[in-house]
Amino acid sequence: MSPEPPKKPDFIVPPCYESVEMLHIDDSFLLINKPSGLLSVPGKNPLNSDCLISRVQQDYPEARIVHRLDMDTSGIMVLAIGADSHRALSKQFEQRLTHKEYTAVVYGVVEKDDGAIELPLICDWPNRPRQMVCHENGKKALTHYEVLERLKDRTRLLLKPVTGRSHQLRVHTMAIGHPILGCEFYAGEVAFAMAERLQLHATRLNINHPITGERIEGYSPAPF
Repeated sequence: MSPEPPKKPDFIVPPCYESVEMLHIDDSFLLINKPSGLLSVPGKNPLNSDCLISRVQQDYPEARIVHRLDMDTSGIMVLAIGADSHRALSKQFEQRLTHKEYTAVVYGVVEKDDGAIELPLICDWPNRPRQMVCHENGKKALTHYEVLERLKDRTRLLLKPVTGRSHQLRVHTMAIGHPILGCEFYAGEVAFAMAERLQLHATRLNINHPITGERIEGYSPAPF
C-alpha cells in the first residue's frame, strides 16, 4: 500500500466583508445567499473560523449545514433548522431529489447550444484539493449545460449538475476546453485574469419542504 501524500499546511482565508443574505425564513429551514470568499464551514486552521454556518448560528443557533458551496462560489444554499429537518433535507440530497442550477461565465465561445458532460472524477491527491478526470477509478459525474449568452471571448452558461462531486463544474467545463473565468485551480493564467472572482454562482435550488413536502423554489440571480 502506497503511503498517503503529506498534508499541505492550511492557508489563511482572506476576510470576507460581504454579509449573508436571507432569502427565505421558515421554522424548518433557511434559504440563504452565500457571498464569494466565505467558507461554508470552519476551516481546520483556527484562524479560518469565520464561515457561513457560524454567522447564521448567531441568530439561528439550531441551524445546520445540509450541503456546501466552495469558498469562491457564491449563491443559494439551504440550512436545516433542527435535527428532523436536517435528516429530511440530507436525504433529499443523497437521493438526488433536489434540483440545482448554476450560472457560470467560461473562457471562449461554446459552440453547441446545449449538451451533457459525463466524465468521472477523482481527487488529484498530490495536488489536492484539485480534482481530475479518471476513467479507471473516478466516480460518475454528470453535468448538463445550456448557452445563455455568447460574447467575443467568453460564454455565459446555465449548468445543471446531476451529481455533486467536488469541483465538478470547474473540472467539467475545463475538460471541454472552456474553464470558468477567475478559477485559480483550473482556468490557466489568461482565463484566471479575466475576472476578479470565480464566475460561478448557485442560481436556483428547488427542494421539498422537510415537513409538508411542498415543492419550494429558491432563486438567487448571479451578481456578475
